[in-house]
Amino acid sequence: MARLYSGKRGSSGSTRPVSRRPPAWFKYEPEEVDALVLKLSKEGNTPSLIGQILRDRYGIPLVSQVAGRRLEKIIPEEGRTKLPEDLENLLRKATSATRHLEKNRKDYPNKRDLALIESKIHRLVSYYRKIGRIPKDWVYKPVAASLD
Repeated sequence: MARLYSGKRGSSGSTRPVSRRPPAWFKYEPEEVDALVLKLSKEGNTPSLIGQILRDRYGIPLVSQVAGRRLEKIIPEEGRTKLPEDLENLLRKATSATRHLEKNRKDYPNKRDLALIESKIHRLVSYYRKIGRIPKDWVYKPVAASLD
């Protein structure tokens, strides 16, 4: 979703090398990685932060490559938040933009930004409903229309 509305091409991103197994220099066993993930999640870290910590401090390139399953599957249900992390971040962004627009009603670029954020939220919500990550009756109430 990076350059969805910008009209610019942007620079191409790097791709990970295709490999099913961890690199030869890798020294952790899958059980150790699972234990590290559980320890970091009990400390209250988000899944993306856990991945960064494992990459930077422990030299674990990809949890899914080592453990054989994704990071979110390792974290127990009790430790997870009700909403996915990317959706929470977009909701936080939308509320921040809404608060800004309540004070600055003439800020048209931010009105446009709020509309784009809300469209991303709607697309993510429909995807997460489809895969069963959020309840079918969960609804995001847009506020962009009420600000005009």
